Formats: sequence, C-alpha cells, structure tokens
Amino acid sequence: MVWLVIVGFLILLCAVSLGKIHLGSCSNSKVTFLNDSNGSGAIFSRKNVLLVIAHPDDETMFFSPTINYLTSRGHNVHILCLSTGNANGIGNIRREELYLASAVLKVAPQQVKVVDHPDLQDGFGKVWNCNLLERIINEEIRFNAIDLIITFDNYGVSGHCNHRDVHEGVRKLLQNTSQHVDAWELVSTNILRKYSGPVDIWLSILRARQCLNGQMHCLLNEDPYKSYAAMAQHRSQWIWFRKLFVSFSSYTYVNTLKKINK
Repeated sequence: MVWLVIVGFLILLCAVSLGKIHLGSCSNSKVTFLNDSNGSGAIFSRKNVLLVIAHPDDETMFFSPTINYLTSRGHNVHILCLSTGNANGIGNIRREELYLASAVLKVAPQQVKVVDHPDLQDGFGKVWNCNLLERIINEEIRFNAIDLIITFDNYGVSGHCNHRDVHEGVRKLLQNTSQHVDAWELVSTNILRKYSGPVDIWLSILRARQCLNGQMHCLLNEDPYKSYAAMAQHRSQWIWFRKLFVSFSSYTYVNTLKKINK
C-alpha cells in the first residue's frame, strides 16, 4: 500500500512538472535572461549567441532547452562544435547528423560550424590545448559578431574531459579578450537530479530564484518532443540507452545557466 502511494505521488509530480513545462518557458531569477520581457520597459535586442560544444549531439542531449528558448524569442543561435566526434571513425557521419539535428532545433546549417583539427579529437584522456581552443572560439566571435557565449561548466555535465577543456578554453578567452562578450555555463547537477526527468524543474527554479543580481537563470524547455526528434537525427548514436537518457534526463526539460565572471 505504501509503495502504491509513493508511485502515485511520483506519477502526479511528473504530470504536474510536465504541465508546468508546457505552460511555457520562463526565466525564474529576478531579471529575465537577455532582458527580452522583464517588464522594465527595456527594448528587445536580438543577440548573436554562440553555443560552444565538444561533440555532435551535445547540443541536443544537454542544451536543447536553451536553444529552444533562444530561437523562439528571435535570437540568432550559432553552434561551434570543436570536434567531429570521430572516436569510432565515423566523424563525417556525425558531422552531417549535427546539421540535421540543428535544423530540427531551428538553427540554420550556415550557423553551425564543426571543427576537424588533429589536436582536437574526440576521446577520453585526450587533452585539448586551451590556447588552440581560445583562438578558434575568438575567430568565431569576430566573424559572427557574437554577443554572448554559452558552454559547459568546469565539470561538463558528464565529467567528459573534452567538455571540461571547452570550458577552460572559454575561460581563457574571457581573461584575454578586449571584446565585450558575456559567457554563461550550463550548471552540472548530481546524479539523482540528472536522472529525475521533469521533476528537477522545481529545484532548478528554486536555485535560480535564490541567486541575486541575475547571475543564474532557469530555462524550461517549451517543447521536449522537439529535443527527442532532434536527438533521433543522430542515428549513429540513437541506441537504447541514449533514448532512455533523453527521456529521463533533466537536461531535456530544463537548463540552469550561470554567468561566468572574468
């Protein structure tokens, strides 16, 4: 009987969480992300946003709530993928899959760049040079007049060394650049929250509200099905455990972004 009550409560909580998500994506800190509708009279300004990732499929598995939030509000999203994901020798296939997934997420192919550099190859234990990363990211910022960068935090969600190196490359850029560009990192969570699916939105909202001065924002995914459809374009990676990941990962339903201070 107790187990039935617990299961019923969890089902109800999931249903309420999904209902909250479908009511619309919102930033739950005191200042709305990118000031697009904060009620203060600020004029909307379309931003050029650069999402910096390590591998094809990172954009969908981890950042789709952010991409959906930005594209639905008219911002220009550019994706810089710093490897082809060639760990298993299928880098060319994975590059094309990224273009297809990005199209589902409403990011045009001409705004997606995939780097294939001999010193930036996919794999655990393969350390990426921060100076090289800084140079490549800086070139992309200049070429596309980027206003804002979004990337991994120093743990990189899964702890993958390439994710963490990308974060360090962005940090190095911020320390050395004279350009006015803001950067935000995707906050990594513990394993229980990571696999709590839509239920994690409540903790994410609470944490963002507790952060002062707009340094953290919680973005809900208005269309989780689009994330699932985008991940299905990565056919070489679309195996049973990734299907489960996209279904039960909190990163399908919510992203918490924290400002990276120089």
